[in-house]
Amino acid sequence: MIEVSREKFEELVAEALDTIPPELAKVMQNVVMVVVDDPPEPGLLGLYTGIPLTERGEWYSGVLPDRIEIYRNSICEICETEEDVVEEVQITVIHEIAHHFGIDDDRLHELGW
Repeated sequence: MIEVSREKFEELVAEALDTIPPELAKVMQNVVMVVVDDPPEPGLLGLYTGIPLTERGEWYSGVLPDRIEIYRNSICEICETEEDVVEEVQITVIHEIAHHFGIDDDRLHELGW
């Protein structure tokens, strides 16, 4: 386990977001990403809650933003170095953004994520 301050961890999440290709970032709609210290259940590194872009239709308006939570303590617990944290944050951010685009866990595993 490695200790990473909340401020540094938030910077790592921001840096991971900056790696998202601009053409994908442009189509992300009504979604917020936050750093949370602890997950609602053990073992989670991140969690997407919302309505994926692929399921939104004409009825979609006036709803609260989708929420992506990245769990600082869970990620730090499985990492031994800061480089490990950087890598795991990037993987987790991409994984949760994929859910926003309607890609489920089975498909992500098929793709090697």
